[in-house]
Amino acid sequence: MDLRRLRYFLVLAEELNFTRAAHRLHIAQPALSQQIKALERDIGAPLLERGSRGCRLTVVGEVVAREAGELLAHADASQERIRAAVGGRQGQLRLALTRSARGGPVDALLGAFRTLHPDVDLVVRTGWTAHNITELLAGRLDAAFVRPPLDGEGLECRHIAREELLVAVPADHPLARERRVTRGRIATEPVILWPRENAPGMHDLITRQLWPDGGPRIVREEPDDEQLLLSVASGTGIAPVPEGRARALRIPGVRLRHVTAPMPTVDLALAHRPPGGATPALRRLLSLVDTLPPPSAD
Repeated sequence: MDLRRLRYFLVLAEELNFTRAAHRLHIAQPALSQQIKALERDIGAPLLERGSRGCRLTVVGEVVAREAGELLAHADASQERIRAAVGGRQGQLRLALTRSARGGPVDALLGAFRTLHPDVDLVVRTGWTAHNITELLAGRLDAAFVRPPLDGEGLECRHIAREELLVAVPADHPLARERRVTRGRIATEPVILWPRENAPGMHDLITRQLWPDGGPRIVREEPDDEQLLLSVASGTGIAPVPEGRARALRIPGVRLRHVTAPMPTVDLALAHRPPGGATPALRRLLSLVDTLPPPSAD
């Protein structure tokens, strides 16, 4: 539908007078009449009832006027965002964080981005890796911080950081007296973990690294790291947790223990669709990520 004709009609719907509407639009009255008739042909119904003193909207005309106002407002806003993005002046960047990576390198990266590009509207959400990927593939996000590996998602990943995977144990557990725990010592311990569907790749990676001979004996699933560590503190079991998140939460009654070599690790990455259609704001973020050193565990 021709947006120009809708704009003409919206002014006419406000004035209900062709002469006044044409004056506001800075066009000749016959030209306005022709544009309105063309719009009526496009829609397939009369929009106005014309009279000697002016005109009034038909039922269809009232609907078109209402919808045209919303459509044109949206179109104007979209065009402004496009012009701003192309000009590099501003833009919007829609991001999602994975729950297990709050703080640390992610906050530092976003802080640096805001400092370098204060004109970009940074919209940040938080969700599990699987949810973030769904939103990204649906086009509702520009990029998302995730826990790889990702399997067959058609996305690109740029690694941000690598951190050690620790084992959280209750403060009164025998393992709390050991500086490092072996895989054999945790093989039969009750384990608290989050549901696999939240991040299948990370879940399987943790299992392979810590329980290579049969998988963990999971006794409870919790929705996030904080609830997981609270369950550890209550004595329900032990839990694998990325070091940064575990130390940031500082849950009383929990002791964090390293695992003997080979050291288990988990990665953090920024996922995005292939960069061919990336917005200027996303390209700026990717350029900033490319300046980071290669990920390595401390």
